[in-house]
Amino acid sequence: MISPLRSKNVAVALAGIAAVSLAVTGCSGGGSSAGEGTAASGTYTFWDPYPQFDDTSDWAKLIDTCGAEAGVAIERIGYDTSDLTSKALLAGQQGNSPDLLLVDNPVVSTLAEAGLLTDTEQTGADTTDIEENILAAGQIDGKTYGVPIGANTLALYYNKTVLDAAGVDPSSITDWASLTSALEKVTAAGKKGITFSAIGTEEGSFQFLPWYWGSGADLTELDSDDAVSALTLWTDWVNKGYAPNSVINNTQTTTWQEFVTGDYAFAENGTWQLAGIKESGMDYGIISIPSKDGGAAPAPTGGEFLTVPVQSDDARYEVSEKIQACLTSTDNLVATDATLSYVAPTKDAQEAQVSADPGLEPWVTAVADARGRTSDDLGTDYPKISEQLWKAVQNSLSGSSSPEDALAEAQNAAASATE
Repeated sequence: MISPLRSKNVAVALAGIAAVSLAVTGCSGGGSSAGEGTAASGTYTFWDPYPQFDDTSDWAKLIDTCGAEAGVAIERIGYDTSDLTSKALLAGQQGNSPDLLLVDNPVVSTLAEAGLLTDTEQTGADTTDIEENILAAGQIDGKTYGVPIGANTLALYYNKTVLDAAGVDPSSITDWASLTSALEKVTAAGKKGITFSAIGTEEGSFQFLPWYWGSGADLTELDSDDAVSALTLWTDWVNKGYAPNSVINNTQTTTWQEFVTGDYAFAENGTWQLAGIKESGMDYGIISIPSKDGGAAPAPTGGEFLTVPVQSDDARYEVSEKIQACLTSTDNLVATDATLSYVAPTKDAQEAQVSADPGLEPWVTAVADARGRTSDDLGTDYPKISEQLWKAVQNSLSGSSSPEDALAEAQNAAASATE
């Protein structure tokens, strides 16, 4: 039975999910609604955000194999990411959670705060080999909830043909000033500069965060001078024509569609576009998003955590952990992350990935510099702060507010929302 406190926490979490959609960076939509809940002994349920993988997929076969090795059958259901979060909260409220749950990393704090997840100390999961910055996305108040299966993040793709025609050497781009200079040269040569997603959703915040963090700003102070400098950068690019007005409505998908026309020098996007860029035939390269004063900016980590929800029968955790350990072994991580275009969360698996595909090396570097959106113990405050951040971006890029005023308003609203 769920305690009244836990029921209250779930209700609060459901309200938060209704208000704020979390980014979907590597998954596609359309889920099933059949077969919900924990099945009888001998069968373990598994929910994930990959409805695009049916029972014949390598992913589904891997899950079945890991279940068989643990001595059980697995009933797996793939849901759309936002649908999965709502269903997980409702199932937890009803005491009917699946045995294993794979969720987008910002959702972990929501489910953990609602009291619906076990931590790795309870299940005995081994996280010693996982990179700390990737694991941090699933840590709240000193506890770790689940194991990451991989990570994706953001970098700058560039079109070599466009840069060559403008006389720009991509290796010279090391900070905001050198990037802005490159954009000026590209547009003077008759091409387009940079495209990104500034849409008024979590995707907009996700894409703005490398510039925000790269300025030195902190999410607890949205109106700092550093924060203003980051929003001023994007706003100036749009006002000067270095970035198109369409960025205010661009998703990461429409941004990518703009870039592969061949007209743009740069696009901010993620690991999940690697297959597409290779298929496009473009002569391309990848560089880290630069910080204001030089070096790589910390980009946000995307990707999912494999978690073990709370069960009334805690004897089930032993088998759940065996399945979890199987799915996150080095060989299986390499295979899974190749399918998802993710970077593995351990050094051994990363080295195996780069050995098989040297083109992944820039992404391994980018992930090493990345940061979890809910890190720094922001937890469930992050969605509330993020909503105000993307609103500030929208207000500034649309010209309805100056960067300073937009962020001052955002800070006031975020402070009220997180009291």
